[in-house]
Amino acid sequence: MMSLPAVLRTRPSWLPPRVLRTEALAGLVVALALIPEAISFSIIAGVDPRVGLFASFTMAVTLAFAGGRPAMISGATGAIALVVAPVAQQHGVEYLVATVVLGGVMQALLGALGVARLMRFLPRSVMVGFVNALAILIFTAQLPYLTDVSWKVYALAAVGLGIMVGLPRLTKAIPAPLVAIVVVTGIAVTAGIPVPTVGDQGQLPDSLPVLGIPAVPMTFETLRIIAPFALALALVGLMESLMTAKLVDGLTDTHSNKTRVSWGQGVANIVTGFFGGMGGCAMIGQTMINVKSGARTRLSTFLAGALLLVLVLALGDVVALIPMAALVAVMVMVAVGTFDWHSIHPKTLRRMPKSETTVMLATVAVTVFTHNLAIGVVVGVVVALVLFAHRVAHLVSVDSVLDPDGSTKIYRVTGQLFFASSNDLVFQFDYANDPANVVIDLSEAHVWDASTVASLDAITTKYRERGTEVSISGMNEPSEQRHAALAGNLGGHH
Repeated sequence: MMSLPAVLRTRPSWLPPRVLRTEALAGLVVALALIPEAISFSIIAGVDPRVGLFASFTMAVTLAFAGGRPAMISGATGAIALVVAPVAQQHGVEYLVATVVLGGVMQALLGALGVARLMRFLPRSVMVGFVNALAILIFTAQLPYLTDVSWKVYALAAVGLGIMVGLPRLTKAIPAPLVAIVVVTGIAVTAGIPVPTVGDQGQLPDSLPVLGIPAVPMTFETLRIIAPFALALALVGLMESLMTAKLVDGLTDTHSNKTRVSWGQGVANIVTGFFGGMGGCAMIGQTMINVKSGARTRLSTFLAGALLLVLVLALGDVVALIPMAALVAVMVMVAVGTFDWHSIHPKTLRRMPKSETTVMLATVAVTVFTHNLAIGVVVGVVVALVLFAHRVAHLVSVDSVLDPDGSTKIYRVTGQLFFASSNDLVFQFDYANDPANVVIDLSEAHVWDASTVASLDAITTKYRERGTEVSISGMNEPSEQRHAALAGNLGGHH
């Protein structure tokens, strides 16, 4: 009997009936939302829709076990489709799946090496920009389904939006997106309304994916072709997955293992490649649908993949009847829910430092322009670093005081000394008019890099050329160690 409490403690968190129902319904909604996305991303990559659908199935199921962030959804994504499209177009599908396998291996290695720890260097303003850009991209991805179409498409989309806005006010027992999809499909089918459907997007698979090794020559030439694309896939996939995991952590007030998120994503891509999928990464839109539907465990991730396969294999004819208008309505609501409206409120913009707003807008602009979240995030981080360095560089001050007897002058340096702030340091001293002894007091400063040590070397050299005795005092231990190791050893001309 003593072991009973331990058994109860280790039972799955999704086992209670209420949680089980929430997870299953959320998984179903996500599965339905995955289908048109996987098909459209397959078209972007220039491959058969089945390649995208199989990727979404294998990724979700693999990550339900290997992933580090419960309730996060991974599948075929637009970012990965853009990365692998040139391989598929120039060399064929076999080279594409070989790229996916190699990209997965690289992701797993990067994950094991702890690349996830770099996430701490992402400023909040970049995160906000990432989220806002994502919302804009999710919304703009729906526009092709809303242009040059009959008014009936708009009417059905409006019905779907109305259900998703109104139903949660009455009950949250059933996910509103699922009800919207069922009702809109019911109206379109019973009334015989001719509108674009999921079936119009491409042929759905009628058989299970088959395990196999990519049929490419195992040569250095093959590696030369696929390695650059594999590396791009690995980096883009990791960045999107880690950003999405961080976003879900914030939404659910829980912490996830980012190292496991990284190598789990790699394992998922390896499995996907061997099953002939196009590869992928975390899907922010579907993850938001899942989390907003109340899902919190790995079961919803597993069911999203499993139900996706069941839907397209067993119920392909029924799924094919779903109007695109219903799925567009779901994704529009996801975009609205994803956007951080608080970040563009006039009151927030007035209070926020201009540098923070600049970083956020730069991230959004570059991401939307390139349609690549990875590029947007990198540019956002670079802008943030430049603005931060510029701001900190101005916090360095040099004050001087002359001893009463006039024989010694003390310069007190205050602030953080690094490449941006120490470049002008050499011009803060009065070499020609100073007395025979000069003391540089660094007790209120910190030496961060070789640039600062080189500047201090230049200052002491200039004084000694004039016969002035100069000493540096007050350095803290890390600064002293750095100075002792580098002073006089950096070369260059002063």
